[in-house]
Amino acid sequence: MLNSFIIVLREGFESFLLVAVILSYLRKSGQKWLCSAVYAAIALALSASFGLAYVLQHGVDETVLTRMFGSTLGGYVSQFLANESLREGVLGVVAIVMVGTLVIHMWRTGPKIQKRMRQRLAAVSSKTSRIAALAGVFLFTFLMITREGMETALMLLQIRDSQLISGALLGLVAAGAFAWGWAHFAHLINVSRFFQVTGVFLLLFMVQVGIYSFHEFAEAGLLPNSDMLHAATEKLSPDGLYGKWFSLLMISVCGVWLLGGWLIDRFRNDNNTPVAIPEASR
Repeated sequence: MLNSFIIVLREGFESFLLVAVILSYLRKSGQKWLCSAVYAAIALALSASFGLAYVLQHGVDETVLTRMFGSTLGGYVSQFLANESLREGVLGVVAIVMVGTLVIHMWRTGPKIQKRMRQRLAAVSSKTSRIAALAGVFLFTFLMITREGMETALMLLQIRDSQLISGALLGLVAAGAFAWGWAHFAHLINVSRFFQVTGVFLLLFMVQVGIYSFHEFAEAGLLPNSDMLHAATEKLSPDGLYGKWFSLLMISVCGVWLLGGWLIDRFRNDNNTPVAIPEASR
């Protein structure tokens, strides 16, 4: 539950901020008529993300896959979706690559991301054709939100917990509260620190997903000495003797990171505070 809460909190807050930046730019630039394209893109992106999650979780009927991809390719896709261990192992690797690269990218370009988004929006919204401008804003928003949604879906699929939905809903509510607080009290919220700490959590979570994916590949028989490797990593699985404590470890590391960041910020502020000179010494 805690894992799903933090994942949805971070990804949801990031999505809220993306939408806020897009709508703010369009309104301030006098192009409110393009906001309808943003709303339509959000609805379609969320539908695509939920659809992906459903397909990966429940699979698709083999006849449907055959009609879509042909008998040969459709057969391979059907076998992949039917093999639970192989499917979860591959999806875990995809999640690791996506989340790891995106977190590192956010750390490197985070301070400039709002400026870059506005530059891209300026390019796509200043088209001479109204249709081209609508299509450009729609596509830009759709790709940004779909990336967040699919990233969230892939990570949530790696969680084996009966309270996943409860944690995700609480995370969504908390993300909305954070977004509201940012809109009204932005000067009090250290957004950079928020993304830094949750980024650390996601990277640690990807370590857990990597161990679980290795465990699933061993169960699928794709590795040398698969039976031995599967048994050796059983204790590190989410329900294993050691794996069930990994969430607590991740939260502890993030707590220490947050405390260290707060102490560093306070030390810097104290050093930057000017020292008052007594009147008598002047």
